[in-house]
Amino acid sequence: MAGKKNNHDGFDCEHDHQHSRCPICCIVPPHMLENIVVNGNVEQRRWAFHTLNMSAQFRGRRDIIGGINFAPSPGEKRRTIYDAKNSQNLPGEIVRAEGDPPSTDEAINEAYDSAGATYDLYYEIFERNSIDDKGLRLDSTVHYGVKYDNAFWNGDQMVYGDGDGELFQRFTKSIDVIGHELTHGVTQYEAGLIYFGEPGALNESMSDIFGSLVKQRVKNQTVEEADWIIGEGLFTPNVKGLGIRSMKAPGTAYDDPVLGKDPQPAHMKDKFSGVQDNGGVHINSGIPNYAFYLAAMEIGGYAWEKTGKIWYVALCDRLRSRNDFQQAANLIIKVAGELYGEESHEQKAVRNAWQKVGVIT
Repeated sequence: MAGKKNNHDGFDCEHDHQHSRCPICCIVPPHMLENIVVNGNVEQRRWAFHTLNMSAQFRGRRDIIGGINFAPSPGEKRRTIYDAKNSQNLPGEIVRAEGDPPSTDEAINEAYDSAGATYDLYYEIFERNSIDDKGLRLDSTVHYGVKYDNAFWNGDQMVYGDGDGELFQRFTKSIDVIGHELTHGVTQYEAGLIYFGEPGALNESMSDIFGSLVKQRVKNQTVEEADWIIGEGLFTPNVKGLGIRSMKAPGTAYDDPVLGKDPQPAHMKDKFSGVQDNGGVHINSGIPNYAFYLAAMEIGGYAWEKTGKIWYVALCDRLRSRNDFQQAANLIIKVAGELYGEESHEQKAVRNAWQKVGVIT
């Protein structure tokens, strides 16, 4: 891989010719873990530091996934769940294959069911044949590491930690986390948004959007009924917060003595401009997230039907690896016009949304 690397916070991005990508895309942002290292009790600090370290070890390294990869027929799910048994060896031992009966282990079943729900959204709504559109197997590893406070997509498969039990519960618990991480795979095969700055925040936002749509579809929720929280149910009762991020009110998801306060902006005037978190990829995603939420609310109905389709077409057919917010906004507005007509209700809603968050005037 050709390598310009950004070593700002232990999360490396390798830019390669085929598709620029982050070898490890995690759900819990580094700033949250860093706050735990500063504010947590001895045990919590140890686990957070351990999680940051383990994530950093993945820099520039990709794990070879065992098993034979073959393309199944379109519309045929191929889910395989592995158990790392608290080791860091991937993928681990096969514990549930496609069509196997449920396990007595909740994490195995959650990983299996939520990967299926994500596959179904992409296949049934967007006519996409798995993550790569060619029937890619959906491999997941549960029980990764000891009390590992994260979940990630490593370019080939999903990996879930069990959480420390004091701040975080098991990471298979939130269906939108699973949809979020698998969508990093879709972005990797499509727009290839580089994992830095505004393109990186768009990459994170796409994962939040489609992760939320997976949850909304499983729950059959309209835009008004959805909670628009990412990682709802992930925190233990000890944490003062609803989830990791809020799409409808960025910056309000949590405010906790140990985890700190949600730093997400909802408007360009408050955009984070530091180098941490790969130039704010998990922080500034609040801006495009809020734009999607506003557009979905104005368009109404089920968010995956029209608003989701607009963003999906843009992700697959229009966006390029280094697009910034303004370029993305203009492309998404254009797609809305192509799909639903120039100056249609849908296009106006999308334009209004990007104006309200200050990306376009």
